Amino acid sequence: MTRPTAAPPTSWRGPEPDGGAPGRAVPVDRPRLPARRAGAIVRRVVAALVVAAVAVAGVAVSWRVFVGSERGQAVDQAALDGAHIGQNRLWEVAEPVLDVVSVGFIAGAIIACAVIAFVRRRWALALVAGGVLVGANVTTRVLKTMLLDRPDLGYGPDFNTLPSGHTTAAASVAAAVLLVVPPRARPWVAVLGATYAGATGVSTLVGQWHRPSDVIAGLLVVLLWGALGCAALALRVGTTVDRHPPTAALPAITRGGSGTGTRVAAVLLGLVAAFAGGAAVVALRRTWSSPDPVGTTAALLTSYGGGALGIVATAAAVFAVLLVLRRSATSGSDAVGPTS
Repeated sequence: MTRPTAAPPTSWRGPEPDGGAPGRAVPVDRPRLPARRAGAIVRRVVAALVVAAVAVAGVAVSWRVFVGSERGQAVDQAALDGAHIGQNRLWEVAEPVLDVVSVGFIAGAIIACAVIAFVRRRWALALVAGGVLVGANVTTRVLKTMLLDRPDLGYGPDFNTLPSGHTTAAASVAAAVLLVVPPRARPWVAVLGATYAGATGVSTLVGQWHRPSDVIAGLLVVLLWGALGCAALALRVGTTVDRHPPTAALPAITRGGSGTGTRVAAVLLGLVAAFAGGAAVVALRRTWSSPDPVGTTAALLTSYGGGALGIVATAAAVFAVLLVLRRSATSGSDAVGPTS
């Protein structure tokens, strides 16, 4: 007498005891995100999209105020003209910083990000980081050469230089690395990335390659694409958790040690942004209210210093925001998905 063999496991179950037809299979419901978790993901995506919208508005305001108005052009040009003060000595430091930035530099960054993502087995991170790199640099190119112009208001050449390509390249590389590195490394990458992006931006001013508004717009383009990348990662976490519901071990796994580091780095960058930004506003307001912003050495030096401080403040603020968005985008996903 042969023993009956068990039916192979399927994704179906028998009829419900409430009168279902005999033998009629009923599909098993797929695991779904809890409403609380889904709401958190929606909030993260919305926050990232709001940051992206603010970045777009910032680029528009930078162009409108410092390129599209006579007084703004005067202040911006004064900062550029003031860069000749002490330029020979400062250029010895600035030139090597700018020499690093090239097409090969961006290609190398894409490869490095892909390698990091490969080692961590986080395939989605490589795609998002590559999208941020390519998107930011293409956007800057299109804005500078196709969409924006520079009206001739009597200050500087009449061809547009906003946003800065060198600054976009440097900052986008730092942002891409921030997206792919492990959580514990992100605070360090954010601080170093802000330092490198700010140094590149100030160097373009020292070399009289770009005005401060060009550099700030380039940083904001990177903020735009970095925020979009974080929104994409947050959405990816939602679909991953839907396929792999959290386990009881999840809380223990996700209590990583990067929270304190993120807070410390974000506060540090925020303080730099606040102090440098406040000093920049004071200096540039003085030049703005001057009857002749480009007529004296003092006015040029004030604009130059204010412009450089504005660049430093923007770089610090951009990477503080990206650090917070990056941590938020995949918070709690370490045990369930390939995007943390």
